[in-house]
Amino acid sequence: QVQLVESGGGSVHAGGSLTLLCVASRSVASRDCVGWFRQAPGKEREGVISISLRGGKPVYADSVKGRFTISRDNTRNRWYLEMDTLSPEDTAMYYCAAGGSVSGNCLLRTDEYSDWGQGTQVTVSA
Repeated sequence: QVQLVESGGGSVHAGGSLTLLCVASRSVASRDCVGWFRQAPGKEREGVISISLRGGKPVYADSVKGRFTISRDNTRNRWYLEMDTLSPEDTAMYYCAAGGSVSGNCLLRTDEYSDWGQGTQVTVSA
């Protein structure tokens, strides 16, 4: 099992930006995908963005297209979530994840991922 640790969460005003970091305890080269999910109080965990470790374009949730970007540093076993133009609707606990893709497409489904971090809170005020 790979241990994942997120950081970079915080409180910002609407329109602001944050960058989250996920660091893996060891190489995730055996996994197919890395990504970010979020869960707001009273709601189910939802996929935000993912990317294959084998190349290809990221997969975005419609709600974050044009605002969120994922990048990875494979040599350092870490990946980032850059969030711009944040809105109160983005308020949630954000989780990074890694896993082998059942679908082969790094879909934004929790069952595509086997390794999860503990989460970092993002709060956006109006």
